Amino acid sequence: MTEVKVINGNLSKEEIDAYVKFATEKYHDKVIKSMQIELDGEYVNLSYQFADVPFQRIRRITGYLVGDLGRFNNAKRSEVSQRVVHGTN
Repeated sequence: MTEVKVINGNLSKEEIDAYVKFATEKYHDKVIKSMQIELDGEYVNLSYQFADVPFQRIRRITGYLVGDLGRFNNAKRSEVSQRVVHGTN
């Protein structure tokens, strides 16, 4: 459930729900954590805070883009352990 804060006035539940629906349709690929509705005369300013997106590190190992070695067989795991790591100075 999205946390909603109304500033400078009052809105009915139906109006708040309409703004929340608008935001979730506009940002359908994100999760809205909280929303601030600021009333300014005839205008309404909407501010959003989105939930954090989990991040997974992807590496290129032995020609494959992988996040972890869980699907590698023993031969590929061996190749990974024998890799030469090049550093920068």
